[in-house]
Amino acid sequence: MTLTKAQIIESVQNQLGFPKTQSTDLIETLLEIIKRALEAEEDVLISGFGKFCIKDKGQRRGRNPATGNDLMLDKRKVVTFKCSGKLRDRIND
Repeated sequence: MTLTKAQIIESVQNQLGFPKTQSTDLIETLLEIIKRALEAEEDVLISGFGKFCIKDKGQRRGRNPATGNDLMLDKRKVVTFKCSGKLRDRIND
């Protein structure tokens, strides 16, 4: 099952007792801060959770699966995530 943004907002509302609008604003603001940092190519480190980084991917050869034709994929940037050791331990317990 996938945890959605709506479920996160509901959890904040229930656990902290905030009204739904305040919980929504809190989560939206947090996500906007993370997005802005990544747009500025800054790493986002959340202690005990993990680190989001921007990585450059070079131009590479690919293939259109529908037609089988070879093509060149443009270089691009991707967001990567590396979980912290604490999170990894919790997942593996």
